[in-house]
Amino acid sequence: MKKLTSILIGCSLALAGAALAQQPVEQQSPSKNKRAPEKAHAPQAQPRPNAAKPETPAAKQHGAMKEHPPTNEPGASKERGATHERGATNEPDAGKGRKTPASQGSATAPETNVSGQREGGPTPRAKQQAEQRRKGMTSPAAESKKAATPAAPAAAAGKAPPVSPAGQQNIQANAGAKAKKPDPQQVQQIKSQHANFRAQPKPQQVPAVTYNQNYRIQGSEQWQGSQYEVFRSYHPEWHDQGWYRSHYNRVELIGGGYYFWNNGYWYPAWGYSPSAQYYAYDGPIYVGQHAEPPDKVIADVQAVLQQMGYYRGEVDGLLGPLTREALAGYQADQGLTQTSAIDEPTLDSLGMS
Repeated sequence: MKKLTSILIGCSLALAGAALAQQPVEQQSPSKNKRAPEKAHAPQAQPRPNAAKPETPAAKQHGAMKEHPPTNEPGASKERGATHERGATNEPDAGKGRKTPASQGSATAPETNVSGQREGGPTPRAKQQAEQRRKGMTSPAAESKKAATPAAPAAAAGKAPPVSPAGQQNIQANAGAKAKKPDPQQVQQIKSQHANFRAQPKPQQVPAVTYNQNYRIQGSEQWQGSQYEVFRSYHPEWHDQGWYRSHYNRVELIGGGYYFWNNGYWYPAWGYSPSAQYYAYDGPIYVGQHAEPPDKVIADVQAVLQQMGYYRGEVDGLLGPLTREALAGYQADQGLTQTSAIDEPTLDSLGMS
């Protein structure tokens, strides 16, 4: 251990002497350092005898500087001066002459290495960041923040997707229909025009439904309220004329089929007459306590919905698919239960009850 300590002390003293010999080189400006290789070979340079041996690393340093000429980038000389002042360098041989711990305790020797550069330079990470700043690159934090920021979506949250012109017209028409109720004067005028209206069967345009004793109105179990009880409990029945006459006071042939009236509603009288079994809709049709014929009430509703832009078919007094679709649209816009049928709340909303 003593021998090893003596060897380390001797090396430290030799390196300290070499650092003193190279001290004038450190005080030179960056521009003079660029011409240091030429001065190193000039005959006027008379190094001290005790510093003759350590000059070999200095020559290597000069060679390293030749291999890395200064760049022409803007601010390069300024950056190079700043790195020299801080003791930072990018040359590969700069770290070969770092001082030993023994030289750190010397009060007379500055904290430099054998090449005349100061110790305490930045870490390799700091060098990398300085190089990135010199080249105009952004910091890793800025890059991560930029990557985390998503591109602006084509449609922001809450912004509706593009709508075709036809779709915009439908939306505007429905919005206008929802904003206003039918004009009472127009309703009365339509009803007076249809005072003697009689529907005719049109199986080619409006297909007839068939009898099914297990039929139930789809979705009616979810319709809440006493106004929809007749729809929830409805199921078709097949009876002859005698049975209907003995149970109901009013049975009429309307639009190709027989109907019976009961407490404000008309129902299909299945089986009343085998020769008259045309029904466009199998279910109750509300007409109010006045017991108006169902085809007349259907024609009135069709005409009003036609004026409001919901119904685009013919006023035929038949509760076919187009009429039921128009009823569903109107009911949806008015906040009513979508029964697709003429029920009490819908007829009240239209001002026809």
